[in-house]
Amino acid sequence: MPEYPDICVYQECLELKAKGQRLLGLRIKNPFLLRSVEPAPADLEGRELLEVRRLGKRLVFVFEGELFAVLHLMIAGRLSWKGMDPKLGSKSTLASFDFEEGCLVLTEAGSKRRASLKVVRGEAGLLELDPGGIDLFQATTDEFREVLTRTNHTLKRALTDPRLLDGIGNAYSDEILHTARLSPVQLTKNLDLDEWERLHQACQRVLTIWTARLRAEAQSGWPKKVTAFHPEMAVHGRFGEKCPVCGHGVQRIVYASRETNYCAACQTGGKLLADRALSRLLKSDWPKTLEELEGR
Repeated sequence: MPEYPDICVYQECLELKAKGQRLLGLRIKNPFLLRSVEPAPADLEGRELLEVRRLGKRLVFVFEGELFAVLHLMIAGRLSWKGMDPKLGSKSTLASFDFEEGCLVLTEAGSKRRASLKVVRGEAGLLELDPGGIDLFQATTDEFREVLTRTNHTLKRALTDPRLLDGIGNAYSDEILHTARLSPVQLTKNLDLDEWERLHQACQRVLTIWTARLRAEAQSGWPKKVTAFHPEMAVHGRFGEKCPVCGHGVQRIVYASRETNYCAACQTGGKLLADRALSRLLKSDWPKTLEELEGR
């Protein structure tokens, strides 16, 4: 799923490409994309795009007349900038925003259609779509700690809850926890002050570094590598590969359709976290530590 760095770069590129242009038409190829009734998408036509905002993991197209088109890419939604009047024949194509000097085309890989578009009127209508997560770059460490300790959840769950934090998902939460040297299953109410400071700084550092890196890759005019997996990442998507810090193998926890990657040596004191599928299957044969795993 595109997260803070990806959405920020999309936002910047869209402002360069389309800000100040009028929307000539909005072609919605898949009816399941639209999740609102009034205002109608046709109400956007002929209006100037004033700016593009980020709302958590959503992109907000701000049109004159206080009309907003709110796009959530979900897991597999991707955007591309095309020339005028591109054909929408591909099954993966969901919609096209046709501006005066080009078209923004939305595609979604796979068979499931999770991406969504809502058209709302007024700032009050837009505010209703805001999940409420705090801005990590505006919050102090004390404010950061206060928000994450309102409920006692694992760090992985807390970091990825959009009602708590703004823009973090599965991929960058793995990178943040590795940078902070904290276990993904550590409970929020068990952290000391030093750990809170490390975690807050890690959030800011990881998001800043990756936003800059993706921005540099998009200098050709458009981001082309919007993906959850980057070879430069420390642990996310790198199960079985070497941790760039300590050289031990990256481990994982698999639950439902999601995967958490971590380094046991750097983050859990050498303890292997129980994987819901494998540990239940292996039972007493499940290794508890890195030493036991490597000994086998």
